[in-house]
Amino acid sequence: MAGGCLVSTKRRNIMKIEIQSIHFKADKKLLDFIKQKVEKTQTFFDGVQQADVYLKLEKDREGENKVVEIKLNLSGNPIFAKEHDATFEAATDLVLDKLVAQVKKHKEKYLAKMA
Repeated sequence: MAGGCLVSTKRRNIMKIEIQSIHFKADKKLLDFIKQKVEKTQTFFDGVQQADVYLKLEKDREGENKVVEIKLNLSGNPIFAKEHDATFEAATDLVLDKLVAQVKKHKEKYLAKMA
């Protein structure tokens, strides 16, 4: 019998990610970084359908003037987080820490309802 490998057929939902940079043009490297980070939220709950990301520069703040806001649509239930930091990458990491906690909480509630 010839050797073979098992291939997982579990299909992951395709998440729609929209990124808007407000009053500036974000470079491709930043956009790719954010997409990669946001896609990881699906490892915690496969029901993440859409992500809306807003990047802003706040002129009235010094230092931590980069703002990242992310809204995730979890099967019709939106969750939201916002953070400021010195770089968009750092703000993205902070926002995603908050969102992952919210996604895990949502998943627990969802599984409790299904039981």
